[in-house]
Amino acid sequence: MSSWFAAVRASKRRKAAAAPFPPAWDEILERNFPMAARLSEADREELKRRIQGFLAEKRFEGLGGLELTDEIRVSIAAQAGLLLLHRGEGCYPKVKTILVYPTAYDAPVQTQSPDGVITESRQTRLGEAWTLGTVVLSWDDVRHGAADCKDGHNVVLHEFAHQIDMEDREADGAPVLPRRSMYVAWARVLGAEYETLQDEVRRRHRTVMDRYGATNPAEFFAVATETFFEKPRQLKKKHPELYEQLQAFYRQDPVERATPGSGC
Repeated sequence: MSSWFAAVRASKRRKAAAAPFPPAWDEILERNFPMAARLSEADREELKRRIQGFLAEKRFEGLGGLELTDEIRVSIAAQAGLLLLHRGEGCYPKVKTILVYPTAYDAPVQTQSPDGVITESRQTRLGEAWTLGTVVLSWDDVRHGAADCKDGHNVVLHEFAHQIDMEDREADGAPVLPRRSMYVAWARVLGAEYETLQDEVRRRHRTVMDRYGATNPAEFFAVATETFFEKPRQLKKKHPELYEQLQAFYRQDPVERATPGSGC
């Protein structure tokens, strides 16, 4: 992205964020994103600015007959914005478009056998993140993921964690870190935790993180992000070093705002 274009986008975000936050959008947050109520007053105000900037900059498109509404757009922007708190002015610089289906959708998949035979099939998905700046989401699953903020499953957090990971053009579970000094510890801790999850899945043990995180390092980072925000107490207790790395990266401590006796 050229410096001129980046400056234009930043100016557009700042202008949108400076406008009054619509009362109807407050109602949407209260109804669809209960996690926002647990934020400090300062963080809620920052989240609102993030929402306004996000909606001014990103293009939404409804698919499968879905008619886009402010409820859909604000609900998605709020959850995506949560990952950006305290992390500078950036707003998913690679993301241009969010495609929204009404429910889970079928996507084409190609698999290759060991002897080189390629088979085409279709797979039901809740969401996906593309390297060319597009996020695809199922609205039903966006709502359900936000409504239950202690089950460790949130498709918006998951897919936008992928976008954060891919800001360096690589989906490898190693996003751009704030300081060079963080890379050694990040690689050591997340590499070991990924291998641990793979081992636990093989042994059919119960895990704090979803088993899907054992698929590859990119999915591990996305699943760890979901767990960090939705099951922080469990993650910190069982995987303190992983929690510490995610806390330093996201510059948030979800345990501090977690309701006693709940996951979030």
